[in-house]
Amino acid sequence: MTDNGKNTLVSISPATLEVLGEVPLAGADQVKAAVAGAEAAFPAWSALSVAERARHLLRARDYLLEHVDEVCGLISAENGKPRVEALVAEVFFVADLITFYSERAKTVLADKVIPLHNPLLRAMKASRLCYEPLGVVSVVSPWNYPFSIPCSGIVFGLLAGNTVVFKPASDVALIGLKIDEIFNKGGGLPRGVLTTVIASGGAMGSTLFEPPVRKIIFTGSTGVGCKIQTIAARHFVPTVMELGGKDPAIVCEDADLELAAAGAVWGAFMNCGQVCSSVERVYVARPLYDRFVALCVEKARALRVGQDVNHDVDIGPMANQEQLETVEAHVKDALAKGARALVGGRRPPGLRGYFYEPTILVDVNHTMACMMEETFGPLLPIMAFDTEDEAVRLANDSIYGLTASVWTTNRARGEALARRLQAGTVTVNDHAYTFGLCETPWQGMKESGVGRSHSDEGLLEFVFPKHVNTDHSLPFMKRRMWWFPYSQAAYEVQNLAVRAFISARNVPKLLLSLATRKDYRKVMM
Repeated sequence: MTDNGKNTLVSISPATLEVLGEVPLAGADQVKAAVAGAEAAFPAWSALSVAERARHLLRARDYLLEHVDEVCGLISAENGKPRVEALVAEVFFVADLITFYSERAKTVLADKVIPLHNPLLRAMKASRLCYEPLGVVSVVSPWNYPFSIPCSGIVFGLLAGNTVVFKPASDVALIGLKIDEIFNKGGGLPRGVLTTVIASGGAMGSTLFEPPVRKIIFTGSTGVGCKIQTIAARHFVPTVMELGGKDPAIVCEDADLELAAAGAVWGAFMNCGQVCSSVERVYVARPLYDRFVALCVEKARALRVGQDVNHDVDIGPMANQEQLETVEAHVKDALAKGARALVGGRRPPGLRGYFYEPTILVDVNHTMACMMEETFGPLLPIMAFDTEDEAVRLANDSIYGLTASVWTTNRARGEALARRLQAGTVTVNDHAYTFGLCETPWQGMKESGVGRSHSDEGLLEFVFPKHVNTDHSLPFMKRRMWWFPYSQAAYEVQNLAVRAFISARNVPKLLLSLATRKDYRKVMM
């Protein structure tokens, strides 16, 4: 997507570099108007029941499924991924998320009683959590999964009763407008409940990161996330941020080699490696190293690179020139420091777009950018280890902590290693796929982000858990024992209550002993 100087963005196919369409750019006043419109729409939308809000989303789901081929074709054309990946990792996930949480949200967002452990207070008080929507939520999404990632925030935000202002990445603005069509036209949302803005950074400014916006859902690079977090912090606006990753895979000595190699190749090269949870480095037990590398090379050479026209390619183009140049820089740095490319390492001849061959590097180490910085491209560096402790140390030697994987035929061993890895999600004998499990949290630690998406915990990111406490004391209790005025009698009553609670925890006995005391009646009546 490029600015043509006419206050529009031009959508470019990353496979052919041909123009796909033009999108008008919103100005600063339009971005502010979008937020103001969302704020105005919030009271009526939040007043609806969860079931009423869910009906709009289910209508949007049905509209999506009616146009599934069109949507997958657009994702492939503007983003570059094969249509199979567009269907499975983007469209199916969104349809499943809406279906499951349109029903599940009623339970997750229902008031929850807080059991009080103190028997004396339990006899007088009751507490519950009431989940209230926040207000206006901004969803700012990336170009690598331009459909499923923003829809996750939009679906949860709307189900929870918030209104949403959605800013898609400029490289995939046409997909962003299709999302808007699915929810607004297909779902029949009231005006202002979901507004999509296509805007430059200058026009957007800080509008989506400060009040009246009440929460920011951002997915993208760690650098941009830090800038947004700085703005939000000035106004105490909370954020959910899914940022970069440098995800390791550990292949143990007892691993199923065929399974591990196939999983590593898929994990590294799906979506042309442009996945925050891609396998970006592999640590292999030394006795398996040569055979594992040979299998990976064999599988990588078999991958078909090109534009998806007849469902006959595995790897599409990279999304933009900038990311392609990052991959080239990482390969160049590694080769200069002694690494070897056993396959790939170049742009494929004869293809016009942003293509790069699936590349496997060996003789790598942690002085190289490809082992320490997020590559976000079709690059698989492989390194040997001698002990599990060494593998864990190398895997944790990163500023990131999004996902990781362990490959072993011993389930107990796999789970034990998983507990030692610093990552939000660790899978055993697979990698990255849990993004598609809408019941499970998607989360990062360290510089991979804060907060959660997906899962019940992800839905609860979009509400404020208000604590409501009510008193149901007996009618004759006209005051509470901890109220003024303080006195010797009040002290004695409190002393008795504390001792009885700690020793007996028997509320009937405690209440009886208190009720027979004159000083209790004096204090409480």
